[in-house]
Amino acid sequence: LLSKKTSDMHRALRSSLLPRSLLGVRSGACLTPSRAMGGGAAEPVGVEDRDAKVKVGRALKETGVAMKIAGGEEVFSVRRPVMSLLGSKPLMANDAFVAPSASVIGDVTLYDYSSVWYSAVVKGDCNTVKIGGMSNIQDRCVVSTVPSLETGFPSKVDVGNYVSVGPGSVLTSCTIGDHVIVGEGTSIGEGSVISSVCVLEPGSVVPPNTFIPGGQKWGGNPISYISDLGGHADEDIQAHAKQISLLAEDHFDEYLPYGNAYKHLEEVVEDAPIEGGEGKA
Repeated sequence: LLSKKTSDMHRALRSSLLPRSLLGVRSGACLTPSRAMGGGAAEPVGVEDRDAKVKVGRALKETGVAMKIAGGEEVFSVRRPVMSLLGSKPLMANDAFVAPSASVIGDVTLYDYSSVWYSAVVKGDCNTVKIGGMSNIQDRCVVSTVPSLETGFPSKVDVGNYVSVGPGSVLTSCTIGDHVIVGEGTSIGEGSVISSVCVLEPGSVVPPNTFIPGGQKWGGNPISYISDLGGHADEDIQAHAKQISLLAEDHFDEYLPYGNAYKHLEEVVEDAPIEGGEGKA
């Protein structure tokens, strides 16, 4: 068994080796005098340099995982739900939940008790994305931005507090106020503004640059006014968001990220004294 693990590890190492030309040694792209000696102005990194770094990084990562598996380590997930892009790294509150199959990329801010659920994608690539406190982006949603708007307003995504975005919804460079429910499968076009205390019915289509007043229910394709909301609508919407946040806490507690920290936690719990006694728990 040990020899088989060793051979598998060697095979992974061999498959991860790259030709010298990919490392820029043949062309000297990575070994210019100004970079090697620290003198002179730094030369711009070319496409070949960047491609080489990406390939080397991927090879090292795959080799490391192969060695962990060959060594008998327990690997749960090597996927990265949170990823930097173009120098921008997502900023998350400690109690924000990002599902292991979700993707939060680039200039994204997740506030307290917010959650991004399974297979959802939140991309802060062209502009910033903000998800407010106690708000949730549910399964299979796509949140993205465009470089600019025809109106001249910022093309960011700004989601307020206590907002629930239903499964399969698509948000593009829009602004959503506080206490809003976006129904399942709703599409909100770029430049649109959804005011606070508002409900969008499932399957609604909000055309670009649409303004929806607060305290109302809208729906349809294209979206249109349906009715006014009751006096306690904001409390009901807030309670709905809190319920999803509590569910997110359960998922957060069960999620084991890539690593071995959980093993140490299990050892601590196992050695902890039983309340009222001196034995192990």
